[in-house]
Amino acid sequence: MKHISNRVQNIHSSGIRKFFDLVLGVEDIISLGVGEPDFVTPWHIREACIYSLERGYTSYTSNWGVLELRELIADKLRGDYGVEYDPEGEILITTGVSEGMDLVLRATINPSDEVIIPEPGYVAYKPCVILAGGMPVTIDTRIDNDFKATPEEITSKITENTKAIILNYPNNPTGSTMKGSELEEIADIAVEHDLLVISDEIYAKLTYEGTHTCFSSLNGMRNNTILLNGMSKAYAMTGWRIGYACGNREILENMMKIHQYTMLCSPITAQMAAVEALRNSDDSLRKMVTEYNRRRNLIVKGLNSIGLHCFEPKGAFYTFPSIADFNLKSEEFAERLLREEMLAVVPGNAFGNAGEGYLRCAYAVSREVLNEALSRLERFVGRLG
Repeated sequence: MKHISNRVQNIHSSGIRKFFDLVLGVEDIISLGVGEPDFVTPWHIREACIYSLERGYTSYTSNWGVLELRELIADKLRGDYGVEYDPEGEILITTGVSEGMDLVLRATINPSDEVIIPEPGYVAYKPCVILAGGMPVTIDTRIDNDFKATPEEITSKITENTKAIILNYPNNPTGSTMKGSELEEIADIAVEHDLLVISDEIYAKLTYEGTHTCFSSLNGMRNNTILLNGMSKAYAMTGWRIGYACGNREILENMMKIHQYTMLCSPITAQMAAVEALRNSDDSLRKMVTEYNRRRNLIVKGLNSIGLHCFEPKGAFYTFPSIADFNLKSEEFAERLLREEMLAVVPGNAFGNAGEGYLRCAYAVSREVLNEALSRLERFVGRLG
């Protein structure tokens, strides 16, 4: 159609949403598809939102977001990782991390600029690069290296047009994490080649083994990193759509320009709820992480016993088992599983070509549901022989 942008026409719809739409409203389907906590947002956070309405907080906020929220984010980053950001000019409240990713790419990418993306990776990264006018350059990570991008692989993809690297650890869809020493090697490459690192750390608080390393805390990376994070995963606040971007003042100022002409600001009631979450949610967060860890152990053991080899994820709430032994493409396996056993998972190829031969199974559901899902999967695999 002549009225549709060629750039948009050439982008595929999300493979995650395709399966989400198939199961929406259908009874008896178990979904391990969408990466959304099954926990309801803790009551004290919801109450803070209600109270903000009662007090008349219904207006626009600054384009940058509520200053109190930005100050709390700065305090958290300083306390957790020792990295300093000025709440006035170096922290921008966004409508989820997804908007933050879009803003940083549109604010920094010129035509022909290349952005390196390790895959399997979150489905939005490549489309966002393309929509910004850039060229995604992918790295295929492997299960024998726990789906980590190596310095050698990154270096091999760098050209005179390389502008940035997108990193996401803990990773969606694999659950992989990286040690501080491994990230330092990538930081050295970024410094050497003067590359921007866009670090999506939305799952930082859902780290089960070791400690999370904030990329901008590494030597030389504070001004060359745009840190993206938000409230969705750790605080069970997906529908509130509160994210934030932190980084170089000049880049943030230009991200804010786009934000003010498109989104204007995030909803004030959601921002007030986020203030409460950052102030008083340590106990709720610990309980959720403990429960996710129990589920992780249960599903990894179950998948491996069924015959779907699965390395142990160290963060987020996803497993990424291999179906290489069953002579089916990821999409055919997922479609048949949904049709025959009413169990929804996401085919691995939704996360790039390197995901072919795998499935993403989210364990953001109760242990009872996980046990039933494993039973259905075992029946299905048994019929495949």
